[in-house]
Amino acid sequence: MIYAKRVFTLFLLVANIFFIFNAVSAQIVDPSLVEQKREALQQDLAKLEEQINGFRSLISGKQSEAASFERDIAILDAQISKARLEIKARDIAIGQLSEAIRDNNGIVDQLLVKINREKASLAELLRRFNEIDQISLMEAILSSENLSGFFVEFDNLNALQQAVHDSFAKLRQTKQITEEKIDDLEEKKAEEIQLKALQVLEKKRIEERETEKKNLLKITKGIEAGYQKMLVARAKDAATIRSQLFLLQGSPDIPFEKAVQYANIAFQATGIRPAFLLGIIAEESNLGANVGTGNWRQDLSHPRCASQRTAFQQITSELGLNPDLMPVSKRTWYGYCGGAMGPAQFMPTTWWNPANSSGYKNAVAKLTCQGRSDSCPNPWNPLDAFVAAALLLKDNGAAGGTYQAERRAALKYLAGSNWSKSAYAFYGDDVMALAAKYQEQMNIILARR
Repeated sequence: MIYAKRVFTLFLLVANIFFIFNAVSAQIVDPSLVEQKREALQQDLAKLEEQINGFRSLISGKQSEAASFERDIAILDAQISKARLEIKARDIAIGQLSEAIRDNNGIVDQLLVKINREKASLAELLRRFNEIDQISLMEAILSSENLSGFFVEFDNLNALQQAVHDSFAKLRQTKQITEEKIDDLEEKKAEEIQLKALQVLEKKRIEERETEKKNLLKITKGIEAGYQKMLVARAKDAATIRSQLFLLQGSPDIPFEKAVQYANIAFQATGIRPAFLLGIIAEESNLGANVGTGNWRQDLSHPRCASQRTAFQQITSELGLNPDLMPVSKRTWYGYCGGAMGPAQFMPTTWWNPANSSGYKNAVAKLTCQGRSDSCPNPWNPLDAFVAAALLLKDNGAAGGTYQAERRAALKYLAGSNWSKSAYAFYGDDVMALAAKYQEQMNIILARR
């Protein structure tokens, strides 16, 4: 009977382990609190997005109208209102994400406690099995009331051994699920950083819009005649527009007239509207200024960036450049890798991928390298960068020339297949606003020739 009692004790231990595992499983399989809270906020976010889209349509419609005080004030008001709504949407998303992280951290903590408890139960189970193993076959037979009872208990022992095996398998599965939960939390933390960074950019833009509106009202005193007078005075200052610096990321700034010249060269080759191309280059420089300058050794250090590192080293080697001295972007909130190069902010494998001989390098070379004595093409060279950006925008569908086609191509330029995420909408809106600004300046230059 001693043997049978020990087997029964083991049954109780296994039942206890199964109870613990089922509690863990319930915690994992049931919909999480984060998902429930996300669903509760979706209607608020959808309403905000609808209002934001309304202002976006208003802005694009007004930008097609002739310049007037009423038009420009309407555009500024819509841009300010849209920016405020986007900040509100970001606040909701950030709060939502913060709660999700807290909830999931609590779940993971509970899960780890239960896994440790299961490990302790399994250790006790194995110790008891070891005690049974010390009993000889003859002792086991003699301890049973009859021979048939011994074989029943022996079958029970085999079942227990299988239960131990199954429990270990479930333990491994639980561990894997826990690790996936932790990885998911890390992704959510990265997303929270992304949303906070976007909020900072939006706050900066709304301040710029408000300042612009105040200056406009101060100059014109809200009178259309005064506004038109200001436009005429601005048109007479074409020389100033030509000579003003066009800011570039990763390369020395160039005069606006030179930037227009490069954009026109790209237009002849690709059909991409020059003002739109200038908007892309300017927005990339704006992002670079906010993110900061990186170092390829640090910002391409993530394991997922191995191919980017290889491409970057080969690109700089072929151009005879010291990779440690070349400016690149820092790792951004929307990707694992930094390392974007030059005014167009091309990732190394987008410029040239030695693994499969793909990228834009060869196409750029055919359009820009004839008759040049410098190393060509070079992603840090403004002309090469402008043409490369135009080629990519053409592949993204921007040559259609419509507002929506250009805005969509701009979003793809930033985020690739994730271009439709609402968190990135600011980029497309900013590019189109910059394109409208540069189109007006280019029209002034052309009118004064």
